[in-house]
Amino acid sequence: MTLKTAQSSSQEISFNEFKKEVLNDYKIAKISRECSLLGRREVLTGKAKFGVFGDGKEVPQLAMAKAFKKGDFRSGYYRDQTFMMAIGELSAQQFFAGLYAHTDIKEDPMSAGRQMGGHFATHSLHEDGSWKNLTEQYNSSSDISPTAGQMPRLLGLAQASKIYRNEKSVQNKTNFSINGNEVAWGTIGNASTSEGLFFETINAAGVLQVPMVMSVWDDEYGISVHAKHQTTKESISEILKGFQRDEKNKGYEIFVVNGWDYVQLMSTYQEAAKIAREEHVPVLIHVKELTQPQGHSTSGSHERYKTKDRLQWERDHDCIAKMREWILEFELETESGEILRFIDSEEELIILEKEAKKEVTNAKRNAWNAYLNEIKAEGTLVSQILERVAKKSANGAFITKYKNDLVSNSEPTRKDVLSAARKCLWHLKDESFPEKIELQNFIKSSLKNAYSKYSTHLLNESESNVLAVAEQLPTYAQEKNLVDARVVMRDNFDAILEKHNDVVIFGEDAGFIGDVNQGLEGLQEKFGEIRISDTGIREATIIGQGIGLAMRGLRPIAEVQYLDYLLYALQIMSDDLATLRYRSFGKQKAPLIIRTRGHRLEGIWHAGSPMGGIINNVRGMHVLVPRNMTKAAGFYNTLLEGDDPALVIECLNGYRLKENLPTNLGEFKTKIGVVETIKEGKDMTVVSYGSTLRLVEEAAKDLLQVGINIEIIDAQSLLPFDLNHDCVKSLAKTNKLLVVDEDVPGGASAYILQEILENQNGYEYLDSKPSTLTSKPHRPAYGTDGDYFSKPSTEDIFEKIYAMMHEYNPQKFKSLY
Repeated sequence: MTLKTAQSSSQEISFNEFKKEVLNDYKIAKISRECSLLGRREVLTGKAKFGVFGDGKEVPQLAMAKAFKKGDFRSGYYRDQTFMMAIGELSAQQFFAGLYAHTDIKEDPMSAGRQMGGHFATHSLHEDGSWKNLTEQYNSSSDISPTAGQMPRLLGLAQASKIYRNEKSVQNKTNFSINGNEVAWGTIGNASTSEGLFFETINAAGVLQVPMVMSVWDDEYGISVHAKHQTTKESISEILKGFQRDEKNKGYEIFVVNGWDYVQLMSTYQEAAKIAREEHVPVLIHVKELTQPQGHSTSGSHERYKTKDRLQWERDHDCIAKMREWILEFELETESGEILRFIDSEEELIILEKEAKKEVTNAKRNAWNAYLNEIKAEGTLVSQILERVAKKSANGAFITKYKNDLVSNSEPTRKDVLSAARKCLWHLKDESFPEKIELQNFIKSSLKNAYSKYSTHLLNESESNVLAVAEQLPTYAQEKNLVDARVVMRDNFDAILEKHNDVVIFGEDAGFIGDVNQGLEGLQEKFGEIRISDTGIREATIIGQGIGLAMRGLRPIAEVQYLDYLLYALQIMSDDLATLRYRSFGKQKAPLIIRTRGHRLEGIWHAGSPMGGIINNVRGMHVLVPRNMTKAAGFYNTLLEGDDPALVIECLNGYRLKENLPTNLGEFKTKIGVVETIKEGKDMTVVSYGSTLRLVEEAAKDLLQVGINIEIIDAQSLLPFDLNHDCVKSLAKTNKLLVVDEDVPGGASAYILQEILENQNGYEYLDSKPSTLTSKPHRPAYGTDGDYFSKPSTEDIFEKIYAMMHEYNPQKFKSLY
């Protein structure tokens, strides 16, 4: 292929630079491919558990990397290894360290072995948990496996640039953005575009007009299922043509490009980046005619579901093979008639390919040795201890066998080492000598080290931990200023927005009308449509917006109108937000506050109480259940002093109740993880939360009339629950326990019961069976009567407590029925 062009000497120098760049790109692609090939072998030989690799997607990722700038963010999926290598954030050795699940963050900087290979992240935080300057580095938000789960977060990462460009109050935060010039880059497989999260995000990004470039890697399959079963017309770009912008309507710029065409890919990605970066217009790039040389993953072979013709087509259209052809054929004729080539002979490429293969082989060996040697050292130590133990023990023959098995294991896991040590200890239960103590100490030390390797960073462990924020009580004027409780919320949000210029609040009806309960009344008019904004009805991407904005240094409060609607977003909360710190080994954070309301709602779809499901799916977040608006406002003030993600559930039926308006709005703080005793008593400890507490208080008055004096404890926060163990202190006095909850049986009430009886050892103080009073197993029926007969009522609470007292003292408390 000979191209004619007029070239100056400077242009010839530029060609040499271009040549160097092309050959370097080709080498990166070959290194990435070799990693995929060797990675699969490592899984099949048992050294690694599972593998999903980026083979077949190398060349378009090189083009994406060229357009990706410092300050930009990636939100992708588990095929993007070539991209990460191209921006210099992933080496071949780190690739294999991740494959082996090396628990050293220096060896596997993506997750310290907490995620399987193919899940990529950069470090947004310093060692002390404070932010790095994100504009001076390439950024990749920590990946998750659930298909299309990366999409909602992508929306927020892109929207942050729009806010930084257009909101004056945050334009001084130059460690997060330079005039909003950053682009959020998304990647996804073609089959995953069938997910609702993809369509929800695409629509929202088009509405918001955010700088997002979405790449769809299209190899025509989703695992074994062909595109004809996945996508209408077998083409995502075809069915999204209605999103294409025109002179009259805003929308997307849409490109379609072949994934093996290096030149066209480079041009397309540069153009896409320019549009998104300068105009803040979302872009979709449909990269088609890609291949997947080894199939979907190491769990199977693609020969089972692809025809011979398809397999041959994939060999012919492999993007690296096509790039190789282009390099070999490329010729450029200068004005002087000189022919410029990338290489003079194929031998040069063969040498480069051999170098790439050798580099990957060495990287694999070094990664495996680094991983294994640490474990082998522990195995050697245990073997030496067991040898000494065997000489002293009457069961020395058994222990020697464990020791010999361990010594003969040339590639032990950490499990193998510790399992042998613990099983040997079982044989020493009736013996006592110093070597046994040595073995015990090793096991204790190993379990302690295992915690740091596998269990840290579920919650914030830095000084910015909200649990360290001290309580600050509300202050009041001498004369009571009773207002609707919504006014407490509204005026506190007003103070928050004045105090924290990086706070943005958004959600369904949150903007123009100031939310359906008017807790944000008038604030959009005062602070503008960027800081207080409406969204569409799209709960998953409301949460995703919040995650992305929080990852870029803003303090979002994302509002989901009612607690039941949170179920639409629970997957994103559970898989992305709640796990972010943990899966990034504390190197990323998203201090998102989710605001919603629930409790004592009526009807199947508006019950307002699916707490058990929520608290067991969002470990890694705080779940706060204030009984009134002053307590809720205090939680918001507390959360903004730290950087932990949290869910605040306000009481829907509390907005019109009267509360005394504090004078220190924005300053008073409700302590997280601390219960409050709202009524003292001696006969029984009753624990509840939210709106149900008011029913318990009503029942308590009636119970006093029959000689029963209960102690009422407001849980206030479920995650975490009662860090000071005040419930068990109450139980030591009353010796009886009832948990009242409007969740289904076995939901939040079972969780609270376990916390008190097991974690706080409350069982020691019981002199009667502990109990729970919950809603019925079904969703509540509609209407006042439906609520009365589906959820605990005042009468239910009275009679439950009375029955427990009857069981305790049947002579004093005669049976009611």
